[in-house]
Amino acid sequence: MSGILAGKRVLVTGVLTEASIAFQAAKVAQNEGAEVILTGFGRLSLVERIAKRLPKEAPVIELDVTNQEHLDGLADKVREHLGGDARLDGIVHSIAFGPQGAFNFLEASWEDVSTAVQVSAYSYKSLTMALLPLLHPGSAVVGLTFDAQMAWPKYDWMGVAKAALEGTNRYLARDLGPKGIRCNLVSAGPIKSMAAKSIPGFEELADVWNHRAPIGWELADPEPAGRGVVGMLSDFFPRTTGEIVHVDGGVHMMGA
Repeated sequence: MSGILAGKRVLVTGVLTEASIAFQAAKVAQNEGAEVILTGFGRLSLVERIAKRLPKEAPVIELDVTNQEHLDGLADKVREHLGGDARLDGIVHSIAFGPQGAFNFLEASWEDVSTAVQVSAYSYKSLTMALLPLLHPGSAVVGLTFDAQMAWPKYDWMGVAKAALEGTNRYLARDLGPKGIRCNLVSAGPIKSMAAKSIPGFEELADVWNHRAPIGWELADPEPAGRGVVGMLSDFFPRTTGEIVHVDGGVHMMGA
């Protein structure tokens, strides 16, 4: 099969529904020639159902990124699906979670904040390290962030967690660069997804895009962000690492 990911093997986390950026990244990756493996947490049967809606059904591995046993066994489970040549060319980190308390900046407890940071930022490092035995020079790790340069309405400690993710990406790029492994983030605009439903005041946050995206932004269309992820997984950016690529309709560069 031809395409910019022809012959590549990619693990995609965070696929919950067809409305997710992760699903679109997996779909575009398959259309561009990649073999895809998914991971799921919690409602695994739901992820397995969604996996059947991809152009080619993808296997699903259970993964809770806060469970060290899951992380320790992940490389072996991926090997089972890849066969003899257990080489992984790409990882898509699309994992974020904040308890409800994390969306109240002044009242949030450390328990709320630490959970948000562990799941949304530290897991970027722990997932990559769990799969490091399968990575090789030319492999790419791509995560999803929500622009942490500024304070957004209602986002609160999740914004801080995304800032931690962006810092983690830079340090991971520094330490894995000598191994030939690239680490980059796609900063996507807001998408009406399952994750969005857990953010109190999401509509107020998303409304910014109705007024400030010069090229426009469609809340119900995760495909542009999915394409951005696949672009960064490809070999078209062989010396780009530690970068944040914005796929947000241009909002990040607009003044007030």
